[in-house]
Order: sequence, then C-alpha cells, then structure tokens
Amino acid sequence: MAQRETVKESFKSTVDAYKGLHEQSDVDTRLTSYTTLVNQYYDLATDFYEIGWGQHFHFAPRWKWEGFKESLLRHERHLDRALRLAPGKEVLDVGCGVGGPARHIAKRSGAKIVGINNNAYQVARAERYARKQRLDHLVSFAKADFMELPFEDARFDAVYTIEASCHAPDRTKLFRGLHRAMKPGALFAGYEWCLTDRYDESDPTHRKIKKDIEIGNGLPDLSHTSVVDAALRDAGFEVLETEDMAGHGSPETPWYLPLTGREKGLLALPRKPLGRVLTNKLTRFMEKVKLAPQGTSDVSSFLNQGADALVAGGETGTFTPMYFFLVRKPA
Repeated sequence: MAQRETVKESFKSTVDAYKGLHEQSDVDTRLTSYTTLVNQYYDLATDFYEIGWGQHFHFAPRWKWEGFKESLLRHERHLDRALRLAPGKEVLDVGCGVGGPARHIAKRSGAKIVGINNNAYQVARAERYARKQRLDHLVSFAKADFMELPFEDARFDAVYTIEASCHAPDRTKLFRGLHRAMKPGALFAGYEWCLTDRYDESDPTHRKIKKDIEIGNGLPDLSHTSVVDAALRDAGFEVLETEDMAGHGSPETPWYLPLTGREKGLLALPRKPLGRVLTNKLTRFMEKVKLAPQGTSDVSSFLNQGADALVAGGETGTFTPMYFFLVRKPA
C-alpha cells in the first residue's frame, strides 16, 4: 500500500514539474532541460496515447477511402520505399516510441531495425510488443539519448525518424551524430514538426498555437522548416528532397481530423464535447476515490490543450507535423 501511495505521489510531482518547466521557464531553460522535459512528458502521456491512438505515435495524410490506421501504415511505407530498405540492411529508428513503426517496417522490408528512445517506460513496452509479435529477431530497442549516440562510426545502412527530432535541443548536433553513425552513401529520411511560411510571430493567435502545441506535446521549442534544412546541410548531408506532406490526402480527411471529434465511431468520442466532459469527470472521480493518481486530470487537460492547438495549426496552415526530408551522407 505504501509503495502504491509513493507511485501516486511521484506521478503528481512529475505533472507539477512538467507544467512548471513550460509555465515558469524560458526557451533556453527548456532546451537545457530537454531530457527531463521529454521524459516527464512521455511518462505521463504514453498510456493516454496508446488508448486513444494505438502504437504508432504519429500523424499521416489520409485519403477519404482510407481508415485511420491504414493511413499511418502507408505513411511509414513511404519511408521504407524512400530508404530502399531490404533484408540484410541495419537501420536506426531515432525516437522509436513504443516501436509500432519499427515493427511494421521491419516486417514489411526484412531489414533489421534498432530503435532508440530515452524513455525507459516506452522502451520496455516496445520490447514486450516485439516479443509478443515474434519480431524480436528483426527489431531491438535501446534506452539512449539521441544527442549522445552509443554506436560506432559508419554502422548503419539507413536512418529514419518519425516526428521525434523536434524534441532535440540542437538539431545540427543531433544530425551530426547520425551522420557519424551512418555508412558513406547511406540515406536518412524523416518527418519533422515545423512552423511553416504562414506562421507570423507578430500574430498573438499564432504565438498561442505554437505555445500550446509545445505544452501539449513535450516540445522545448518549435522551429521553422528552414531551420531543419539548414541543420541537415550544416551536419554534412546532401539534401535530396524536402516536402511538406500536410497537403496530401483528401480535403475531407486532413491529417488533424482524428483530433477534431468529427469522425464517426467510438474512437472519436473522447474528442467530442460530450466525451471531453465525461473524461474530465471520470478522471476527477477516479482521483477522488484514489483509483487514479492525483494529476491524471491535469494530464488529460494539457493533452486536450495540445490537441486543440494542433487542429488550429492545421487549419491555419501555420504548422505541419510531416515536413518530409530525404538526405544522403556523401560517399
């Protein structure tokens, strides 16, 4: 019983610490504290993600005849094709979450995927899912800080990242580390969270969208697409292709549709106004009767805050979660 109370107190203190980093500190402090910030966020949010989103923690452009999960898998296959993956290749997944994309890409391509993640809770879940799906001969996971890669030079045949490098405090340093760990001629592809040319720093509405996305998604600071381009070149990569893929798919099914509550079915219920009210009441009741730790309702609230900001960013075109890049390490 005492251990359970300690866990609940730890959860509440993590919630308070995370909120404090965003509400009471500047960008420089958040960048310096990025490891703490990101770990606190995923300790709090992972279970919510899996319940509401599944094991593939990313967005995707979507055609109106596609299901939600199908669009996510197709988005991952785009990376597979761009990187020309095949059996015998060893590939690094940078910021692998609970390993959903790594398992899918490994099963489809036959390549061996090494996923890294600095959150121990997510790594443990990724390993468990790989064993359960009998894919642990193709995928492996390691707890590691992607700013300090624990791999030898020129090891990997390819590298990809899916909506993870936005957590980096210094993209150029991150990309230089990846460059070092890649074989000459190897390809690196990814999807980045970025501000677009439509973002206007002087517009208070745009600034609020940016801030709420950062709070709701564990980001130290959102950057413009041009920052990503410059960091890739400064790290020594040859840029082959860049494209904002947020405009792909059907107008009726934008990438942010799952966050709006406008879809049919039970999946959309938590995002609808009634679903939010019910979720809020349920989490507060569970806190009161001690079925959930104090702070659970706060986590639900800042996730909703972030979701609303993502929708606003998508609707205004000021934000994209899928700025695609394909680069090569010179041979």
